[in-house]
Amino acid sequence: MRKWISFPKQVGVASKQAHADFPEQAIFEREVGRSGFFGPATHFHHRHAPTGWSDWEGELRPRNFDFNKLDNVATESPWQVPMLLHNAQCKFRIWHCHERMDFLVRNADGDELLFIHEGRGELFCDYGHITLEKGDYFSIPRSTSWRIEPLEPMQIVMIEATNSAYQLPEKGLVGNHAIFDPACLDTPDIDAAFKAQYSEESWQVQVKRHGKISVITYPFNPLDAIGWHGDLAPVRINWRDIRPLMSHRYHLPPSAHTTFVADGFVVCTFVPRPIESDPGALKVPFYHNNDDYDEVLFYHEGDFFSRDNIDKGMVTFHPAGFTHGPHPKAFQAGLEYRKKFTDEVAVMLDTRNALEMGDVCASVENPDYVNSWKAKDDNKA
Repeated sequence: MRKWISFPKQVGVASKQAHADFPEQAIFEREVGRSGFFGPATHFHHRHAPTGWSDWEGELRPRNFDFNKLDNVATESPWQVPMLLHNAQCKFRIWHCHERMDFLVRNADGDELLFIHEGRGELFCDYGHITLEKGDYFSIPRSTSWRIEPLEPMQIVMIEATNSAYQLPEKGLVGNHAIFDPACLDTPDIDAAFKAQYSEESWQVQVKRHGKISVITYPFNPLDAIGWHGDLAPVRINWRDIRPLMSHRYHLPPSAHTTFVADGFVVCTFVPRPIESDPGALKVPFYHNNDDYDEVLFYHEGDFFSRDNIDKGMVTFHPAGFTHGPHPKAFQAGLEYRKKFTDEVAVMLDTRNALEMGDVCASVENPDYVNSWKAKDDNKA
């Protein structure tokens, strides 16, 4: 049985607790941690911002993509959209669904998580019918057949849990009803709209397995269930149902905002919340080395207070291996109590194994993003 080489130690001048009451001569704290904020960690206090680099060379760097500029994602089938970020455990895509699907799709590679970034539509699947609205998550178990009829053009973030299943995080001492009550989870229904689409006409199912598509033809619509029972089903939750964990005296790590977990990655949701009010508490995301995870943030809506020049529909990608944190203006605003409340909504994907970028990412990347943290004289303590 293995165990971390871990024991508390203090050298030099340091705060008594993490993320609070920093030494006067060093206002910049950096957390170096393992296992995504759950393993051993050390907190350094620096005279300069840990992101205050003056130059950067090489492939490892923070990246920013404007996926609003993608021109090949309004496809007939979700299986036709390009891969954006991926590894063996998960696939991140964006799909613009504008037209009614007259066929079914089925993912035999893993569970699919849809996040409705824009628009609304009717989804029909093996389990029934449900209306999806902007801000909804909808988790679809592996090998479920489904299709969408948009009520207005839809932009959908798709995160595949390859060869695994989506589950809810352990909530520990805060209890099962924290963050969101499982009673908020909705499932599709065998309702009048579902029964109205019963058909004796020919239907096709596009099945994705090992990334390849097979087509199964039926002489009827296979969405013909008259009922079901059990504890395996698609579920829907809207970000507005999420009541985030908060502490007025301590800036909680991103892991406190976990919404779904799967093998090798987690999906977190950042929603509006009060900013820490204790005078000594850090009020912006802390500088950190999350050296076991790649971090991806999809910006849904609001004012993204820790980042400059970020609009909704953009994505930032911070691979493991370097320090990252708030931009200089956001850090200074946190020191000066300029903001009392966050009004951002963002979806975060944290992966235990390194992500690869799809070929189309280069066409919508802002190569100057790495320079947005460059050292400035006013960044010194």
